[in-house]
Amino acid sequence: MLKLYDLTIEYKHNPLGLDEVQPRFSWKLDSDKQDTVQTSYRLQVMQSGAVVWDSGAVESEQSILNEYLGPNLTPRTGYTWTVTVWDNHGESADAESCFETGLLDGGAFEGKAKWITSAFDKDSTVSPVLYKEFTVSGPVEKARLYATALGMYEAEINGEPADDTYFHPGWTNYRKRLQYQTYAVTLHSGKNRVALTLANGWYKGMLGFMPEPNHYGDTTAALAALCITYADGREEWIGTDESWLCTTGAVQFSEIYDGETQDFTAAPAAPQPVKLFEYSFDTLVGQENEPVRCLQKLPVVKEFTTPKGEKVYDFGQNLTGWVEVEIYGEPGQKLTLRHAESLDENGNFYTENLSWAKATDTYILSGGRQILHPHFTWHGFRYLCVEGLQYGQNVQFTACHLSTDLQQTGSFSCSDKRVNRLQQNIQWSQRDNFVDIPTDCPQRSERLGWTGDVTAFCPTAAFNENIMPFMTKWLRDLASELGPDVSMPQVVPNILGNQQDGAAFWGDVVTVLPWTLYRAYGDKRILQHSYDSMKHWVEFVESQCGENGLWQTGFQYGDWLGLDAEANALGDERKGATDDYFTANVCFAWSLQILADTAAVLQYTEDAHRWSRRREELVRAFRAEYVTPTGRLVSETQTALILALHFDMVPDEYRPRLLAALEKNIGAHKTHLLTGFIGTPFACLTLSENGKHDLAGKLLLQEDNPGWLYEVKMGATTIWERWNSIQPDGSFNPANMNSLNHYSYGSIGNWLYTKLCGLEILEPGYKRFALRPQFIKGITHAELEYESVYGKIAIAWRCEGGKITVDVTVPANTTAALTLPESDETLTLGSGSYHYEYATETSLEIDHYTMETPLHVIMEHPVARAIFAQYAPEFLENPMLEYVKNEPVTALLAYGDSIKPLFEQVLAAMNQADKE
Repeated sequence: MLKLYDLTIEYKHNPLGLDEVQPRFSWKLDSDKQDTVQTSYRLQVMQSGAVVWDSGAVESEQSILNEYLGPNLTPRTGYTWTVTVWDNHGESADAESCFETGLLDGGAFEGKAKWITSAFDKDSTVSPVLYKEFTVSGPVEKARLYATALGMYEAEINGEPADDTYFHPGWTNYRKRLQYQTYAVTLHSGKNRVALTLANGWYKGMLGFMPEPNHYGDTTAALAALCITYADGREEWIGTDESWLCTTGAVQFSEIYDGETQDFTAAPAAPQPVKLFEYSFDTLVGQENEPVRCLQKLPVVKEFTTPKGEKVYDFGQNLTGWVEVEIYGEPGQKLTLRHAESLDENGNFYTENLSWAKATDTYILSGGRQILHPHFTWHGFRYLCVEGLQYGQNVQFTACHLSTDLQQTGSFSCSDKRVNRLQQNIQWSQRDNFVDIPTDCPQRSERLGWTGDVTAFCPTAAFNENIMPFMTKWLRDLASELGPDVSMPQVVPNILGNQQDGAAFWGDVVTVLPWTLYRAYGDKRILQHSYDSMKHWVEFVESQCGENGLWQTGFQYGDWLGLDAEANALGDERKGATDDYFTANVCFAWSLQILADTAAVLQYTEDAHRWSRRREELVRAFRAEYVTPTGRLVSETQTALILALHFDMVPDEYRPRLLAALEKNIGAHKTHLLTGFIGTPFACLTLSENGKHDLAGKLLLQEDNPGWLYEVKMGATTIWERWNSIQPDGSFNPANMNSLNHYSYGSIGNWLYTKLCGLEILEPGYKRFALRPQFIKGITHAELEYESVYGKIAIAWRCEGGKITVDVTVPANTTAALTLPESDETLTLGSGSYHYEYATETSLEIDHYTMETPLHVIMEHPVARAIFAQYAPEFLENPMLEYVKNEPVTALLAYGDSIKPLFEQVLAAMNQADKE
């Protein structure tokens, strides 16, 4: 039987306030038959029972993003839509959903509402409350509030929040774009009150490394229009204007970085008329991404007193949000809450990595039972330090996790609990930093939309959550920031001023992100809307190239936070040793390829040829500059080798030599990476793609510093900014830039999903996809599920007890190419569920003795000594062994690998002897 489910319009379920004039409809098919494919569909859009548009029967497999092609939609109107689908088995199904349009044009506020501001001193820290009392004169059919602000605002109707969302109107490039929100509100007969509480927010508040105010303006203001539709058909508008009044409430101070002060003993200011404020309606757009909500609440897991005597509560998880306090207090009692990500090595409350952020909430209580939380700030924290409690006082603290409310689409787990914790850390850091925009960190005085972090992480992000509307909004802000004097901002929205010099990898987000979104969601519109921005960036880089065709000028971040910084010629400890312009030109080649591919998708044939030719020219110039005639790289750092291999920057005949050099380099560093932001996302991918998947697995499972599981071993519950953010003794990296909640190195998630479980896109939107799981020693089973735009994809593999089992789920209307482990055959699968089971001699248990075993352990084993005595007695007599006895074999082989086969024989014999 065929069924339809998950009906969406512009990726949203039953959206309210839709501001898209040509929306697109999507649905998913569910069938109990295998190999189900949609053969045709019919869409109908209705308003008040009348058909507005009927697509007719359309012969097409397309079940995602089918465009509305009817008459112009009417603003502020509710519509229902139905879809009927026919499949290749002769079955049909239909389903219905609904949506309501917003204003469709921000200019619609004009004539209905005016910009207003408070009559108080604009330098006052107290949050003004702008309000209007009005009378409802009859039965109400529906009521909608349309609102926005310069600053942050919260809307209330009759003393209750308009909804359960926060931090409106969101952060955009306020100079060009300002979102408004649509609320479905409930009114009662007689007197009602609508109120807007304002705070500085991103618009007026303190932002930046050295926090400064007024990046967009020095005055908070509001604009709102309440539309009441009566049961008899009348409409009444209550808009912000001179008749509104202003007063104050409990919020006495609120800044994003510093926290919030609420005084419930403070008398409200005497009401007085608001002031009109001059501001345009031209920049207004409807809410584009999902709002910020409290996604979950976490209880205290431990309460204790630190060696310094601090009263501290541990929520067990580093998170973004605030603490809700339920307390029975005394009138005038002052309660102070400070937030931190960690304790120091002595067990004391640690805030030194917060830079200038105070991260402190203060409450002056009214007495009796109160439930408290901030309104216009949030914190990155695991630990709460509380001052002002009375002995034995009845109080409860609950951590509220705040994030943009994105649908979780991906899950991954395996036999190794440490790796499962790593996956959780990746997902937590993603949610913690997706607060209206994709930030670098949620705790210190920064929290900016750094472009390089998104470049590194976006494939992983697109697996874990449906990021399409979220990133679409952000890309629109990015495009709005571009201009003749701005090549590409390094943060979006941009508060760092004009940035004439672009930086590789950071600037490349403008090509990488739209292409990643297109591949993940099959959405060609994102490429159309991003194409001019893509060209802007590529043409800027082209303008910076010299006569040799290479980009070798200007500032670069390089391999940011790479651990081989000691070799960096400039001595900047934040930049790895890889040549800045080496990485810049690899990234340029990457963007050129994406732009050529994008042009081809959009059928811009001439452009596609142009960018392809330019990439070919760049690669030739790159090889002349950075590759020797014998196939060596000018700089053979781990990152340089990874990038050259991953992005095909070297001739094929040189790849084996460079791969061997990479393996040798990693071995010399005891199977650890030294890579930074640019090298790390591609490290394990490159190894797996070039026949060194086992080495990629060893890097994943490395527990020593640096490594992903080192962080897990040290108790991390999110991804760190630096490999060495916390030292083995529990002390902190002395650098002032040391977030414990950064998602860039979480890019390893992409390898877990695409290589370990083998899920790779063959056709955009996973219309066709590959499943090619690859085993590694130490993981005996793994599984993932991914809710694609067509439905659930799942794979679970297990290799234990001499048997391999593989279970696969393929959603309707898609096709999978399955390559079973230890098989060269690729199976083409239509929709359905499949089970495979077969014998194997493979064991994925990690041997006791490996190439990572210290030399002295091997040399103390009688089996090893016997083999060396027989085949290489001179090795045992080498006096230099004393100096390398504590090194792993991999480090020893970095000096020469001629003895590697003998070590392999020795290790195999040692492992066999221990089993007997």
